[in-house]
Amino acid sequence: MIKAVIFDMDGTILDTLEDLRSSVNYALKIHGFPERSTEEVRQFLGNGMVKLIERAVPEGTDEDKVQSVLNAHKEYYPLHCTEKTKSYPGIPELLSDLKSAGIKTAVVSNKTDKNVKTLVNDYFKGLFTVSVGAREGVPRKPAPEMMDIALSELGVSKEEALYIGDSDVDVETARNSGLKMITVLWGFRDKDQLVNAGADLFVSDHTELKSLLFSMIDS
Repeated sequence: MIKAVIFDMDGTILDTLEDLRSSVNYALKIHGFPERSTEEVRQFLGNGMVKLIERAVPEGTDEDKVQSVLNAHKEYYPLHCTEKTKSYPGIPELLSDLKSAGIKTAVVSNKTDKNVKTLVNDYFKGLFTVSVGAREGVPRKPAPEMMDIALSELGVSKEEALYIGDSDVDVETARNSGLKMITVLWGFRDKDQLVNAGADLFVSDHTELKSLLFSMIDS
């Protein structure tokens, strides 16, 4: 029986792409590097802030300069992370429906824990039982440790939880964590990429997601 639903953040419940692109390009620009397109940033996302910047800087950039760009992004993004970001249609209502049904919810993201909690508070206040972001000493997704933290804080087993995400990283995370998964198609990866990663259960919009979720919860 499903007692908890765990959500990824970027590309799953929040469209954060434009604010992330703006922050990355600010950090690149002040260091004299060429800016990146929206599609490039989309493909760079999924493995956390460090990997995002490592992928965004020109190939061969020395480590000190990469760290400087990363620091600029770290300073800029929290101050501008809600300018263009918006929740995907129907997600707040779905979270409210799950809460009313007695289903616990969590968000697990490779964003920093501080940024995750800021965005949850701004867009989904009172709707998540647990929120888990990147923490010092804890391996990021697709490693299972962040999911283990969420499951522990939710007080459920992996057999009682379901994961919802939008990327190849999420598919691998679910596999590494032993979780059943629903993959959404409105996020940051194309369906072909997701199929190649091993995803096999898809939804195209929030109506399909709600219907499938509650059918699995009630089964």
